Amino acid sequence: MGKYFGTDGFRGLANEGLTAIHAFRVGRFLGRYFARGKAERARILVGKDTRRSSYTLEYSLAAGATASGADVYLLHVTTTPSCSFITRTEGFDCGVMISASHNPYADNGIKLFNAAGEKMEDGIEELIEHYLDGGTLPLATGEEIGRTVDYVAGRNRYLAYLLSLPRVSFRGMRVGLDCANGSAFMLAKSVFDALGASTFAVGVSPDGLNINEGCGSTHPERIQRLVAENALDAGFAFDGDADRCIAVDERGRILDGDAILYLSAKSLKARGELDRGGIVATEMTNRGLERSLAPEQISVSYAATGDRFVYEEMLKRGFLLGGESSGHIIFRKYAQTGDGILTALKVLETAIEGRCPLSLLAEGYAPLPQVKRTVRVREKNVILQNEGVLLAKRRAEELLAGGRAVLRASGTEPVVRILTEGEDERLCREAAESLERAVRAAEEGM
Repeated sequence: MGKYFGTDGFRGLANEGLTAIHAFRVGRFLGRYFARGKAERARILVGKDTRRSSYTLEYSLAAGATASGADVYLLHVTTTPSCSFITRTEGFDCGVMISASHNPYADNGIKLFNAAGEKMEDGIEELIEHYLDGGTLPLATGEEIGRTVDYVAGRNRYLAYLLSLPRVSFRGMRVGLDCANGSAFMLAKSVFDALGASTFAVGVSPDGLNINEGCGSTHPERIQRLVAENALDAGFAFDGDADRCIAVDERGRILDGDAILYLSAKSLKARGELDRGGIVATEMTNRGLERSLAPEQISVSYAATGDRFVYEEMLKRGFLLGGESSGHIIFRKYAQTGDGILTALKVLETAIEGRCPLSLLAEGYAPLPQVKRTVRVREKNVILQNEGVLLAKRRAEELLAGGRAVLRASGTEPVVRILTEGEDERLCREAAESLERAVRAAEEGM
């Protein structure tokens, strides 16, 4: 991770860690960089989520890019995967998504995509960081100055693409959606309604301050209630920019990203669509997934946490399915990044084609006991090198006797994430508590 860019873009507290000036300068760099050696001016696509600060960052970035001579096409409120899709299919030089994903509303971020709709290369992000720290670029003048273009039409093309994917009608299905008061609030229900489902939606009243607040994929209890109260066949919860999806079956049980990977891998293999017979997961993935897929002769490879690393590993191995337990699921045949709405469509399609409820599709998945903790800290990388924390990790691993104790710095928030996993839930809980105490003690000692 760089000074500004982490595993999922440049993220920080709006107007503190990430300011309008940062956004303007990012735009200045992109507009100039992507115009190099071209007869025509650079074309940059920009989308945003529903945070109040997204307007400031959107217009600041657009001002910077047009001042460097680029044309900026505004998708307005849209999802991260739609930005990736339109960048790739409409011939843009790069795409920009203004969003802090699952973070609270006060945070915001800048995610960058290359012309192929993939997360921007590290080398370009490093060049942007150098420019942010004092670089200079000439301004466009006269007819070279760029313009902004209202490009809602691009979002509509993404909607049409989603509608083209399912091979079955959703007629007769009762589906719940939690759109997290975020990017999916207009798109998701429209898709499921058009496919014939009876759709019940919550988290569709964004006010700029309530994105992810007690709703969405980080608070699946809300979609569980919706499913239970309305006797629904399935429920799906997205995060603020809709690149994650957590499912709930008809019994109200949560199906996290690992469970979705399990049922999706089996379905793809049964249809002969699981190239090379494997999937990609991450270090935070429950190892019960690998055990559960072994009888199906489906292998699991592991990447670092972050959907960009999952995607890179998928390309390396030639796999078409990968994801994270948090709900980033990549169906590489259809997308270059996690797509929550697309994931929900594929899961429901699998249930309809299999003529069985979601609960039965996930029945063979047997996760190992896991305990997760999140501790907010000031210097996450320093905490991970603390002697007391390292000692606590070694002791936790000894306690778990063959299990796992994972400590990692979040790439998107100022937090340390703790995971313990093993055969005994009590020992997992004990190990996680000891690690949390060690991290908090290290934070207090700084």
